[in-house]
Amino acid sequence: MESLRIIGTGSYLPPRVVTNDDLVRGGLDTSDEWITKRTGIRERRIAAPEVVTSDMAAQASLNALEMAGLKARDIDLIILATVTPDTHCPAAANWLQDKLDAHRAATFDITAACSGFVFGMNIAEQYLKNRTFRHVLVVGAEVMTRVVDWSDRGSCVLWGDGAGAAVLAMGEEGAQLLSTHIHSDGSQGKSLLLPGAGSMASPVTHESVDKGMHHLKMIDGKTVFRAAVHGFMDAIVEAARHNNIAVEDIDWIIPHQANIRMFQNISQTMNIPMEKFYLTIPKYGNISAASCAIALDEAVRDGSIQKGHLISMPVFGGGITWGGAMIRW
Repeated sequence: MESLRIIGTGSYLPPRVVTNDDLVRGGLDTSDEWITKRTGIRERRIAAPEVVTSDMAAQASLNALEMAGLKARDIDLIILATVTPDTHCPAAANWLQDKLDAHRAATFDITAACSGFVFGMNIAEQYLKNRTFRHVLVVGAEVMTRVVDWSDRGSCVLWGDGAGAAVLAMGEEGAQLLSTHIHSDGSQGKSLLLPGAGSMASPVTHESVDKGMHHLKMIDGKTVFRAAVHGFMDAIVEAARHNNIAVEDIDWIIPHQANIRMFQNISQTMNIPMEKFYLTIPKYGNISAASCAIALDEAVRDGSIQKGHLISMPVFGGGITWGGAMIRW
């Protein structure tokens, strides 16, 4: 029987590696020990100045298309999840469409912060199940290092750049996307925000720049941490229950790569072995909407994910947003 399938995945990471020690040598008042202990991050990737979000998205998309055995002309819809688009008009997905030469595809961006890739798959699910489109390309791509305050040691150390992608279709071949689940709570929007990206700080003025309104702000890190832990756990349970799967039968947890201490907490609370968490945090940090997409692609390509494995993808992001997906490979 035909069902919703992931038929190809891809990712792209910039070649430039910046370690915690590099940040210290650059003048940041911190240490490798401080960052690693609190976040699990040892290094991150940073895009070259001339590279924009759609450039990285294009490379990840081409890798996903190759795995799927498709050409760009076969794509009917492109959904790009990002909080760091090339431009706010047109959408980064439009730039991506042109770079791929996928001119049959409709395109749009979505903004769901770190939950963006799962939100994108949820949207793709609706179009595919009602047969509006045959092939949908879902991408998460970010250049987070351009919106951070590099003097704020509490937050700038968290972020990196990169892109991940997946091709979704209805069919009988490929990984089965069993379900997706999305949630939002706008009342908590101020806890993690980029205030200068919209009309709140428009037009751009010397005053708005001096106030740092064009940098990502984490207003209450402890509150965000607690909310994220609960959001991740709720997402794991929701997807498992929806599919009548016991949590202990899940083979891999591939979460949004937020903070290793969160997953240590979740592991202990839910009695899920840490070995089941596929984590790229130490080498890539937090790449917002791209994180879980990159981790999924790496787990597929390095052989960690095998045929028949059950994969839970819980996500949590600013907004606040959260959700999850369940996949049978």
